[in-house]
Amino acid sequence: MKRLLIAIVLLLAAGGMSVVTYILLVGPRMYVQPHIRAYQAAMPLPPAGSVPLAVEIPPLPSAEEAQAMANPLPATEANVARGKVYYEYYCVFCHGDRGDGAGPVGESYVPAPADLRSPKVRAFSDGRLLRAMILGTGHAPVLEYTVLPEHRWYLVLYTRRLAAPVKP
Repeated sequence: MKRLLIAIVLLLAAGGMSVVTYILLVGPRMYVQPHIRAYQAAMPLPPAGSVPLAVEIPPLPSAEEAQAMANPLPATEANVARGKVYYEYYCVFCHGDRGDGAGPVGESYVPAPADLRSPKVRAFSDGRLLRAMILGTGHAPVLEYTVLPEHRWYLVLYTRRLAAPVKP
């Protein structure tokens, strides 16, 4: 390594700026760079003996069925805390930390995300709230396939906690 540095210093001293100029003008360039676009990539074959997995997503209840549904989970602190984790995973970016619809992504949406603390949301039955969360305006039908069915009722519990009136 020392020899290489000494050689470079000697070349610079002997040739002055001509070596630097040569490197800058003619030296290595990035004219030819290997790159693979996502659609050009050849996907590897699955390992031998692999079995494809199909996930069945249960259908959402109709609006009438949803109105009569109640949350099967008890509103314990552990369940609400779990709902908060799922809320922060799925919902916080649009609805914000407080559920007011002022999340960093949601502020750019038209219509704006719902204020989950509003009297309108508080008046929803558990089933109607569940259905609105999954099929609501602006994000249908993505959340039906994104929010896992086993996370949904926890989200309802946490949304209820956000919508609870603040006690003085």
